[in-house]
Amino acid sequence: MADSDAPPLSPEAASWRLLAGNGVRIPFVDHLGFELRSCGQGSSEIAFAPRAEHANSLGVTHGGALMTLLDVSMATAARSDTPANGVVTIEMKTSFMQAAIGPLTARGTLLHRTATLAFTQSTVYDAKGRACATAMGTFKYLKDPARSATLLQRSASPQ
Repeated sequence: MADSDAPPLSPEAASWRLLAGNGVRIPFVDHLGFELRSCGQGSSEIAFAPRAEHANSLGVTHGGALMTLLDVSMATAARSDTPANGVVTIEMKTSFMQAAIGPLTARGTLLHRTATLAFTQSTVYDAKGRACATAMGTFKYLKDPARSATLLQRSASPQ
């Protein structure tokens, strides 16, 4: 089917496509099954339906999965007004407030940006609207994310 014959993309799918442009794709995010609900004007909302393999030994969502959700929602908010630029996490501070069970939603916000840095925050909420975890993060903008990814892969390869 040609692109012109395809049904129009939902705003959410269009947002992922726009953010995933320039050769950037995050297989780990695909694996976790994050769903971008909104992205624009310095904010993002991402849904996550944790599966059994995302649980810790207590049967609640693992902190690493929550940190990934927070990280991606902050990065998405940072990129929301400049989707052609990629971002990399410089630092992230996370606080866990209560167990995260069931469907989750992360809401990210771009607090401030400079030409090279984005300062962000995000909170993960459970289905009852209770805050489960929150984070603040700093991200560096990449002007050419595909080239940056290639350079990083080369530097990580054994010599």
